[in-house]
Amino acid sequence: MSVEAPAPAADMAEAPAPAGAIAVLRRALHTSPGLLRGVRTTVMLALFGAAGRVVVPVLVQQVLDEGILGSEGVQVSFVAWATGISALLVLAVMFASRFTYLRVVTIAEETLADLRVRAFAHIHRFSVADLDETRRGVLTARVTSDVETVARFAQWGAIAWVVNPIVIVVLVIVLVVYSWQMAVVVVVALLPLLPILRFLQKRQLRAYDRVRTRVSQTLTALSEIVMGAGAVRAYGIEKRSKERMATAIDAQFVAERRALFFVTSSFTTSDLAGSVVTAIVVAIGVVFGPGWGLDAGSLVATLFLVTLIVGPVTELNEILDQTQSAVAGWRKVLDVIDTPVEVVEPVDGVPLPPGPITLRTEHLCFAYRTGPLVLDDVNLELPPGAHVAVVGETGSGKSTLVRLLTRLADPTEGRILVAGVDLRRVDPLSRQARIRLVPQDSFLFDTTVGRNVALGRIGADEADVAAAFADLDLGWWVDQLPQGLDTPVGERGDQLSVGERQLVALARAQLADPGLLILDEATSAVDSVTERALASALERVSAGRTTVSVAHRLSTAEGADLVLVFDGGRLVEQGAHAELVTAGGRYAELYGSWLGGTREPPVPPG
Repeated sequence: MSVEAPAPAADMAEAPAPAGAIAVLRRALHTSPGLLRGVRTTVMLALFGAAGRVVVPVLVQQVLDEGILGSEGVQVSFVAWATGISALLVLAVMFASRFTYLRVVTIAEETLADLRVRAFAHIHRFSVADLDETRRGVLTARVTSDVETVARFAQWGAIAWVVNPIVIVVLVIVLVVYSWQMAVVVVVALLPLLPILRFLQKRQLRAYDRVRTRVSQTLTALSEIVMGAGAVRAYGIEKRSKERMATAIDAQFVAERRALFFVTSSFTTSDLAGSVVTAIVVAIGVVFGPGWGLDAGSLVATLFLVTLIVGPVTELNEILDQTQSAVAGWRKVLDVIDTPVEVVEPVDGVPLPPGPITLRTEHLCFAYRTGPLVLDDVNLELPPGAHVAVVGETGSGKSTLVRLLTRLADPTEGRILVAGVDLRRVDPLSRQARIRLVPQDSFLFDTTVGRNVALGRIGADEADVAAAFADLDLGWWVDQLPQGLDTPVGERGDQLSVGERQLVALARAQLADPGLLILDEATSAVDSVTERALASALERVSAGRTTVSVAHRLSTAEGADLVLVFDGGRLVEQGAHAELVTAGGRYAELYGSWLGGTREPPVPPG
């Protein structure tokens, strides 16, 4: 039986009819108004640069007509003076252009850095429903490659949109002064280019939108294959993984090739138009120039002006190329920012009290988007300091309950009360400090053991970290590490064993000193060397706190004060371990299956 590689995830930002470029740019400027900071100064500098470009052809005309071909013959002093003025103007325009470029790029980079941070922060506010439906590669592309396309546009394309129209308008006005007939010829020759570029622009925009989608899907496939490299090699699915990666890359290649087709079409069309216009101006100037009052110097100046006009016009295709790519990337980022956040934090939240926390749920229900109920009418009440085990088969709702208790999502119906307060009204900082989760596969950052533990509490120092390990009777384990608390853990903690990563996670939880501790079966995948140390640490970290343990192995439930049994999203049984075994219900079935007939069930007291 062959297993097909998963199809690329649908991009959350892809829509059948994407908004037009103007609409996206308006929305982008509304979201990032800093891009317009100092725009008046930038326009004034652009006008100065345009004026400098115009003056040079005028001086060339004066040198030819007055300094060389004039009635008084060659006037060396006039030629030298005009040439010197031209050189100074060229230098002034160069420095003005450089200052304008640095100014615009600095403003754009500062604004886009803020946009990247806002998108990143918004993603971290998503509920688990959003994060489950969207793959990591897609969201990574939003804050990396998509914002990068906008940055590249801001470094040149945005400046060109400001400078080039001003240059073209000023040059056309000067050309009208020299010869309105020649100005009409140039405009008429260039007019057919506009609808052609507009036609290509619409299709180029859609093509680049597909490119951004394919890039996201490629990053998704790459992320999963790299992160799952161990499983890929262990199960011998290297070929299948390569085929999946090749499929994603091929899809991106096809999208890129289609986008480049429109880019090259724009390039060749613009270049052809520029050459044709220049040829037309030369031919008409030679034939009709004298009749229109164009002498040698004026005709040369006119050709200069036409060349300066054609330059920005032919650049239009490259500007459009960058603009389309930026608009496509910008749309994706804006769609992420526009995604509504379901878990809204309260403005004036209620802080949680110190000590063990009471927990109660009332008619708790939850469903992922339009799917069926994952939790259905769950009612429970846990006293402070209780040690509770949550059991059930895979898909019974255990992990979903944990996510709701840590407010990674809000209930579809009902409510959760902690210390008598609706969890939705609890101050977020207080919730994060007083309710802590130790997941089954604890995530460690690529830094030292000590710094990973110090994340448990803001402002914690090395002494606090050492005390947390000592409280869990794990000082001996720290002492045997190569560099003690300064031992690097590697990327995602790969330099530590699974059990050692759990020890670090438990020390982090101990340092936080929560009132409600949630353990997603921290002993389900540990190695035998650290299993005893981990069991002792779990007992110590749970002392004096309300503890909820998701039990994948029912040995955890044997020592719990209360066992909650879930089946099909419903709380079907609750009580002490021995009582539930004797009752012969769902828990007895699970327990009997786990024992495998090798142990006798305990007899309840009395």
